[in-house]
Amino acid sequence: MEAERWGRRIRAFRKLKGFTQEEFAKELGVSVSMLGEVERGNRVPTTPFLKEVAEQLGIAMEELKPPVNR
Repeated sequence: MEAERWGRRIRAFRKLKGFTQEEFAKELGVSVSMLGEVERGNRVPTTPFLKEVAEQLGIAMEELKPPVNR
């Protein structure tokens, strides 16, 4: 569940910044399949990966954090 929420946030910001999945994977230095796994919620992103995502998107890592469900 948590991985899915991270993935949706990453995908939303990636699209907002105008990156295709292929372009963004290349910027991150990962495979398209790995990025796809994260975006679909099939893989939990590591903290270093999240830091790199935030850096490449030009946002604070805190912006990627999914909102807390209440």
